[in-house]
Order: sequence, then C-alpha cells, then structure tokens
Amino acid sequence: MYLRETRRKNKDGSTVSYLQLAHNERHPSTGASTAKVIHNFGRAETVDRDGLARLVSSISRFLAPEQVAAAGAGEGVEILDSRRLGGAWTLDRLWERLGIGAAITRAAADRRLDAAAVERVIFTLVAQRALEPGSKLAATGWLAERVAISGITTLTDDQAYRGMDFLLEALDEIAAEVFTSVAHLLNLDLDIVFVDTTSTYFETDSPDELPEMADPVVDDGITRPAESGTRTFGHSKDFRTDLPQVVIAMAVTRDGIPVRCWTFPGNTADTAIIRTIKDDLAGWQLRRLVWVADRGFASATNRAYLTRGGGHYIHAEKLRHTNTEAAAALARPGRYHTVGDNLRVKEVHVAPGGDGDGDGGARAVRFVLCHNPDQAERDATVRANLVEHLREQITGSDAWTTRRRDEFVGSLKAKPGLRRYLRRTKSGLLRIDAAAIKTEAGLDGKWLLRTSDTTLTPEDLAAAYKQLLAVERGWRDMKGALKLRPVFHYREDRIRAHVQLCWLALLLIRVAETATGDTWRTIAHELDRLHLITLATDHGTVAQRSALTAGHRRILGALELPEPPRFVDFTLTA
Repeated sequence: MYLRETRRKNKDGSTVSYLQLAHNERHPSTGASTAKVIHNFGRAETVDRDGLARLVSSISRFLAPEQVAAAGAGEGVEILDSRRLGGAWTLDRLWERLGIGAAITRAAADRRLDAAAVERVIFTLVAQRALEPGSKLAATGWLAERVAISGITTLTDDQAYRGMDFLLEALDEIAAEVFTSVAHLLNLDLDIVFVDTTSTYFETDSPDELPEMADPVVDDGITRPAESGTRTFGHSKDFRTDLPQVVIAMAVTRDGIPVRCWTFPGNTADTAIIRTIKDDLAGWQLRRLVWVADRGFASATNRAYLTRGGGHYIHAEKLRHTNTEAAAALARPGRYHTVGDNLRVKEVHVAPGGDGDGDGGARAVRFVLCHNPDQAERDATVRANLVEHLREQITGSDAWTTRRRDEFVGSLKAKPGLRRYLRRTKSGLLRIDAAAIKTEAGLDGKWLLRTSDTTLTPEDLAAAYKQLLAVERGWRDMKGALKLRPVFHYREDRIRAHVQLCWLALLLIRVAETATGDTWRTIAHELDRLHLITLATDHGTVAQRSALTAGHRRILGALELPEPPRFVDFTLTA
C-alpha cells in the first residue's frame, strides 16, 4: 500500500496532480501487477495535509520504534557526516555585513592573489578563534572534520601562514576600510575613543635576539614607536616579569566596538604607544576626537601630542605621589554635585604648574574630581582590615632585634597596601601610621580626571572614563574566550598577525553581543546546536541543516539575519 501521484494535462497546457492511496494486485489471468485505487485524496494542491499527518501518526501506533524510523528514512538512507553550522554561518553573515570580507577581497585582488581563496582562509582562522580557539595546525583539522564553512572545505597550515602574512601586509588599508564600514552600519559614536594596553608573555627563557627581529625602540618623547612583535622583558600586566612578552594596545569606541589593535615590543612604555595610535587613526578623517586613557598614558609629552590638530584627552591622574597640578586639584575645596546614586563630581581649574587658582581661562588646567560613596565605604573597610592585620603582625615587635625589624620592613616592599600604614620611630620601633590612615581616608572612593576638553560636562567626563571598562572587558575576552595565549608563533610578524586575528574575532563577537544583549559564550553554545547533516540515498546525497530552535530564531532575529537555507547541496547519482 502506498501513496501515489498522477498527473493530467489540460488543453491549455497546464498540469493537474492528484493524490491517491493505492496498492498493487496481480491480474488473475495474466499475473501482471496492476494498481488498484483504494482512496482518492483529490488534487495535490488542495489535499488536507494535516489529515495525512494524522493518518501517518495513527499508523505509527502499530509499528515498533525501529520500524517507524526505517519508514520515515526510507530504504537505503544513511547519515554520512554531521558538522557544526550555526556559529560559523552566523559569523560569516556578520563578516559579510560589516564589509570585512569585501575589504580583504579588494586588498588581495590589488596584489593579484586569488582574492576569494585568501578571504576564506582568513575568515576560517577568525571563526576558529571565536568558536574553538587553537593553533593554526589545529585549524586545518577543525575545518576538515568539525565545521561547515561556505566556500572552503580544506585548509593547509601553509595556506594559513600565507593568509596571516597577507593580512599583516595589507592591515592598514583593511583596518581603515573595515572601520569606515562598521562605523556607518552600526552608527557608532566616534567622538570618543578609549585606549588601553595589556601584555602577553611567552613560555621561553630568553628574549628575541634574531637578526630579523626589530631593534628596541628608544623613547625620545617625540618619535612614535614602530609596531613589532619582538618578545622582550618589560613591565608585565600578567605579573610574569620573569618571561619575555609583547605589549598590545587596543582602541575601542564608546559603544564598546574594538576598531583597531597594535602590537609593540615588550619593553615599550604606554606613554610612547599613544603616539603611534593617534597617528594611525588620524588618517581615518575622524571629526572631533577625545582620547580616553588610563593613568599609564599620563605625561606632559603625551598630552601635548594628543591635542595636536584640535584633539582632546581625558585621563586619570595618580592620587598618590602625583604631580603638583593634580595635588593642587585634590586639595582645592569646593562642593560636590550629585549626578547619580553612587557618583558625585566636582570641577576644579588649576593654573599651570599648580601655582595659584585657575580661572577657567585658556591656560588653566581642567580637573574633575569624582567620588563614589559606595566605593568609599568599601575602601574604608579594606583599609580597616589591612591595618588590623598589620597591627597583629607587629604586636610584640618592641622585643625584636633591630635586624628582625629591618627584615620585616623589607618584606613589606612587595606589599604597598600594608607598607603605607607602617612607620618607624626614631629609635627604630614599629608603629601604625595614624597620619597615613588619615591621608588615605581622604582618598576613599575618589578618582581624578584631567582633560583638555572644555565642552563636555563633568558628568559626561566621569561617565566616559567609567566606560574605559569596555576596553578592560575586551582584554578579558581576548585572553579568555579567544585564548590569545598561549601563542605558538616564533616570528615577530606572525605574532602580530595572530593578534590581528584575535582583534577581528573580538569585533565580530562584540557586535553579536551588542545586538542580542547576551554573552558570546551563551550565543555560541546555542548556535552550536545547529548542524549540517549529509545524507546518502539511493538517488544521491543531500546536505541539510537541522531544525532551528527557538533560541536560534531569537539570535538571528536580534542580528537581523535570515534563516540559513534548509538544503545546501544536492548530488544526484548518475
């Protein structure tokens, strides 16, 4: 018994189809098999398909589970392959929408390369970094066995390295074009750019000393340092000063979108890096630019450099051991203005050099002192705990020998949080420093901003600096979800290219997070459920995606992306 379809051709040339339930019977005389219609369902386009589904369901009640599966799959149907599709397909659509693929294709075509192949190689490396971070060698197996990416089925490690070399060579033009496209499509606020640096270390005993490595950059206060992936010893933000490192800088918009990354030798100072960043972004023809940077960038040379061409800066000043102008701003009396439940601000103008009051004129230095009452309470609690701990440690120290007291004070050099509350009397005895406690209490919950911008309100300045956390979150994602480290490359140019792949991956996932309001970890976990399945039948092979879940539709809807095609490929048996 089976469902058959018959067709009849009308006089006007149109064709009408009919569905019938039939079974075959043998003719009593000739023995030939002939079809006998049991029930006529009518025209195919008007048939009650819900009724057919109920009929199938009712028949299935009388079959074993394996018989139902076999009946549904048909004879000779076999699953040949299953690959992850959702994450790579979504990233590919974002890659296309943001114009990244187009920028790479144009740059490759200008160099007479196979533009389409180069673009697919670089996308594969970026997608792997976002979905399943690993080495470039691991990427070859990942593409060959685990994921489905349109336009590429195989990848060799040699192709991966050549793609990285091209990306680094064409980086300036690609980054500028991507920035323009992303800024236009996402309507980014480009008046304020946030800048910060981090470092990443390498598990090797010595710094680079090979001839092809760049020479260390000497900071003369004027010359901009050149980008380089040279591994050298320097101040480590990962607290691994025993290992060589590189320094990485990132620029992020107010919306949290990373627009560019840079790599420098491991001993390059933050104060020098800002010059390279400013010069590179100057060619992008931004209108009015305010640089927001952490206190590591604070220097008179940097401030002068950032204000060239009408630019402005916002950066924090040190509260302890600071310069005379910042010290004058901290000491200046005045009322705070409450701008939120946990934020108060006070604007102060100081004359250059910190001498006298600034009247807000052209030469006055503008400061904004911010105070967070909640943070002040936390700072006071932490200080009380530190002081109590220190008091316990020095209890009975009057009976110690002078050498033992010297050794104890020396042990606190690596613990400034404790050391600042300890003083020694003229006779060498150890005491709690009440004056230091009082001074520190005056700094609870405060941070001090210096700016050259006279148009932004104190509230805007405080809010802008708080958004510097967007950059810090980018570093956490770089080192966490994207696994920036460990770096398996030895050549300095490959190290820089590796950082740029991480930047492109971070750009894609940040756009996805902004649109969906969810973390990339959650988004990728849901998209990972969407697979591309290749089936073999008696008539050939077909590649079909699995059914979309409600989570898939929510993510695609938020990103304004269409559903992936249900069928990707058909191959008929000859």
